[in-house]
Amino acid sequence: MQEPTLMVLTALADAPRHGYAIAQEVKAMTGGRVVLRTGALYGALDRLLADGLIAIEREEVADGRARRIFTLSASGRERLTAEAERLAATAKEATRRLSVTRPSAVTR
Repeated sequence: MQEPTLMVLTALADAPRHGYAIAQEVKAMTGGRVVLRTGALYGALDRLLADGLIAIEREEVADGRARRIFTLSASGRERLTAEAERLAATAKEATRRLSVTRPSAVTR
């Protein structure tokens, strides 16, 4: 799973959000390392909707503009759980391997 997709699903894991709020949540979660541009964000949201990983919870009008509120679907929650477990296992193995004392590589 690509990082922007992972970040969008993660941003929706605890609460439904509209697009701008998702972008702000991703920026906050990553300490500003990941900034989703509008086109990339809405492209990702469209793909996630088509894949059934998110759903539109409701539509509302705010400041005279239509706004869709997105929520994580049951299959999105399952997919995010599986990805989180995969990443945790990878991080655990990387940490284990880094802690093993190995002889220095011989340079030629």
